[in-house]
Amino acid sequence: MANLKEIRERKASVASTMQITSAMKMVSASKLKRAQNAIVQFRPYAEKLQEILASVGDSIKDDEDNQYAVQRDKERILLVLITSNRGLCGAFNSNAIKATITRALTTFDSQMMARQVDFIAIGKKGADFLSKKGYNVIFDGSEIFDDLTFDRVAQVANMIMGLFTDGEYDHVDIIYNRFKNAGTQILTEEQFLPIKVDELAEESGSASNVDYIFEPTKEYIVQELIPRSLKLQFYKAILDSHASEHGARMTAMHMATDNATELLKELSLQFNKARQAAITNEILEIVGGAEALKG
Repeated sequence: MANLKEIRERKASVASTMQITSAMKMVSASKLKRAQNAIVQFRPYAEKLQEILASVGDSIKDDEDNQYAVQRDKERILLVLITSNRGLCGAFNSNAIKATITRALTTFDSQMMARQVDFIAIGKKGADFLSKKGYNVIFDGSEIFDDLTFDRVAQVANMIMGLFTDGEYDHVDIIYNRFKNAGTQILTEEQFLPIKVDELAEESGSASNVDYIFEPTKEYIVQELIPRSLKLQFYKAILDSHASEHGARMTAMHMATDNATELLKELSLQFNKARQAAITNEILEIVGGAEALKG
């Protein structure tokens, strides 16, 4: 059994750690509230825009000049990985990173062998991992989370859209954690470009049955809606990941605090047992000494 000094030092260390995890839990809970409100309030707008886009799906398919729906042979692939800038959030980052690498090595294995798969990393954790493993990261957007606004995210979305329309890449996917609630994050892999018109109608349900009146023309609106929809889709993915990060960190810190509390109870029990044993030994020594003097 460890001596009293060792147990006392370990108790102090665990108590200090518990204070840190408890504080981080409260900070994450506060940030989660704001991030959750942002994504919950934004989703209806993004979903309604998707419904309108689905209702004009025929125009998208028939428009030969629609540069965002061009289906090309998947020779050059761009994968966008969204993680966080900080750790201590459980498996949040590792799950997204693992899914991205798995997708690259399985779905696009031939392109990987030909070194035709590049990456964009939004978040330091993902960027650091990809760089250390030797993957080609063409852009690191970690600074987005320092001031998360639509305009900053739209700049990155414009860059990605430009790379696709210029023919630099034939296919773009986004991998991120979608926010469900504080304790649940859904790992999501979405095709960003080219847009899949047929799936828009399926996802929007009965949107195709809505009779919209288009002004000035359906074709003009399509050309305006598609770039805006893509920027909103990218922004929604960032907001989802941001809220998921704080939810995952709050949950992880809550579990760490609970574990520290249990460990403190065990250490207190060990400390009491060790102290009782020490006191008993001292009493026995005193009694033994007294008996020896009597003799």
